[in-house]
Amino acid sequence: MNSIVERIKAWLKNNNTPVVAVVVTLAFMIFNAVMLTKDFYLLIGIPLLGLLLMLFVFKLETGLMATALFTPFAIDFALVPQMELSMPVEPMMILFSFIFVFRVLVAKTYDTRILKHPVTICVFAMLAWMLITSISSEIPQVSFKYLAARLWFMLPFFFAATQIFSSTKRIRQFFWCYAVSLIVVILISTIKTVSNFSDLQTLHRVMQPFYNDHTAYGVTIALFVPVAFYFAYERNANPLIKFLCAVAFVVLAVGLGFSYSRAAWISVVGAVAVYYAIKFGMKIKWMLVIAAVGVALFFSYQADVLYKLGKNNQDSSYNIADQVKSISNISTDASNVERLNRWASALRMFEERPVVGWGPGTYQFIYGKYQRSYQLSTISTNSGNRGNAHSEYIGPLADQGAPGTLFVVLVFGMTFATGIKVYRTAKDKDISNLAMAFTLGLFTYYVHGIFNNFLDTDKLSVPFWGFTAVIVALDLYFPKKA
Repeated sequence: MNSIVERIKAWLKNNNTPVVAVVVTLAFMIFNAVMLTKDFYLLIGIPLLGLLLMLFVFKLETGLMATALFTPFAIDFALVPQMELSMPVEPMMILFSFIFVFRVLVAKTYDTRILKHPVTICVFAMLAWMLITSISSEIPQVSFKYLAARLWFMLPFFFAATQIFSSTKRIRQFFWCYAVSLIVVILISTIKTVSNFSDLQTLHRVMQPFYNDHTAYGVTIALFVPVAFYFAYERNANPLIKFLCAVAFVVLAVGLGFSYSRAAWISVVGAVAVYYAIKFGMKIKWMLVIAAVGVALFFSYQADVLYKLGKNNQDSSYNIADQVKSISNISTDASNVERLNRWASALRMFEERPVVGWGPGTYQFIYGKYQRSYQLSTISTNSGNRGNAHSEYIGPLADQGAPGTLFVVLVFGMTFATGIKVYRTAKDKDISNLAMAFTLGLFTYYVHGIFNNFLDTDKLSVPFWGFTAVIVALDLYFPKKA
């Protein structure tokens, strides 16, 4: 008997680490089981948190790709009352951001050229103004939370991703990590669409719970369409890979059509027009002149234009031809009427606070009293539970004043200009075409930003800032023509 006891002691002495691990694991399982009976679920995430911590510490690049892969499947979940996060990706982004900043401060291996790039300088200006307007905000707790969310979107997918994308292999991995998951969502949504073809309201919700809104779903697909098209026709690519990319492009195109997002359709048409303008050598300054003339003509003849648009009574429809006709209906189409109502409310808020605005993220809590009865639609509300100002350009006017919109335009414009510069100056033709594809993808969002704003969500921020990082990386890390 004594010999058996001695053997057990000897074994425990030589294998103390596994024993401790088993004991701790069993203790955690028992404690967790007890807490689950009391409806306390947070402990379930501790092992996952440990795995993510190890992944981000030792394989930061892989952690970035994993976050992109999970994003299309993320679902909003309230961990604590009045604090909803997109699970599991927002906790992953927060953890990634802390580890990334720690590594930059300790290892000091970050490429400082990224910080000096014109796009990054514009991003810094935008974030700095957002901080200033958060301090002066009407509801500071909302604004600082909004700013924090913007940071944990941008630290992984812009500041960290730009250096990671110094390899085209990583660029492709990032694109396909998000795209493959998005394609799965499209297939699920399309199957649900086919079985509900005659009910437009149901068609607007088939992408739930993955995407809360058919417009966010549509614009996300629009972002990926130009790049998928490029990969389907890429030079010197493996025929099998090109075939799979072509299949992916077809699925994305079908998803775009069945999204019934008119703004997404317009954005893709705009990207095609810009492609030919760039292809035929039109300079950026002339594109800006044409855009400025178009805006000036609209405001000069807005009474006549609005009168003509007001005579269109075609409402939204599951029939795609009728849906296209309804784009210009501002008299009876509830979505269009409500959008104009939100814009008018934002402009009234801007008139009252034209410099610093009301604070980032505060529009939806304040705009109700700035509505006018004659502009209300059948879906109007004062509670702010139906989204924000529905414009990436008008929304910041209300939230952050005129400088807020100016910095948004600068970030978009500088990224677009950089993309065209890389297309025209890259020494490698493949890099040139890659820059064109990602620039056109981003341009779809620049157009869509006129009608909606989704950069406060993970679904859009991940690909948008990731694509922006691709443009900066292609400009910094790949050789130019002599």
